Amino acid sequence: VQLQASGGGLVQAGGSLRLSCAVSGRTYSTSHIGWFRQAPGKEREFVAHIRWSSGSTYYADSVKGRFIIFRDNAKNTVYLQMNSLKPTDTAVYICAAVYGRVGIPENLIRGESYDYWGQGTQVTVSS
Repeated sequence: VQLQASGGGLVQAGGSLRLSCAVSGRTYSTSHIGWFRQAPGKEREFVAHIRWSSGSTYYADSVKGRFIIFRDNAKNTVYLQMNSLKPTDTAVYICAAVYGRVGIPENLIRGESYDYWGQGTQVTVSS
């Protein structure tokens, strides 16, 4: 499974961005796609995940109500719509995939639950 993240950029506080995670390879066995982020000097942080088949979602409290994760099965792409962005959202955003098994939503906030990782895309929010 290969993942390609894109869509990052520079935006002012209060603005919006949409990130994309294109999934290729053995997509039929991909059960969940998650987004994580890592700011300079900080640990990687869970943002949101989505179950590929049902579209059910789960969010970190820090982004709930502002970010929306959704997928387009026909395009094998998962999106992260980020609204009301804050300077604290500045980070490299990375998408990851769980392969071959269905996970418990609460467990999928941990990076070790994921099998494949894409490269990151930088999001910078200016004040």
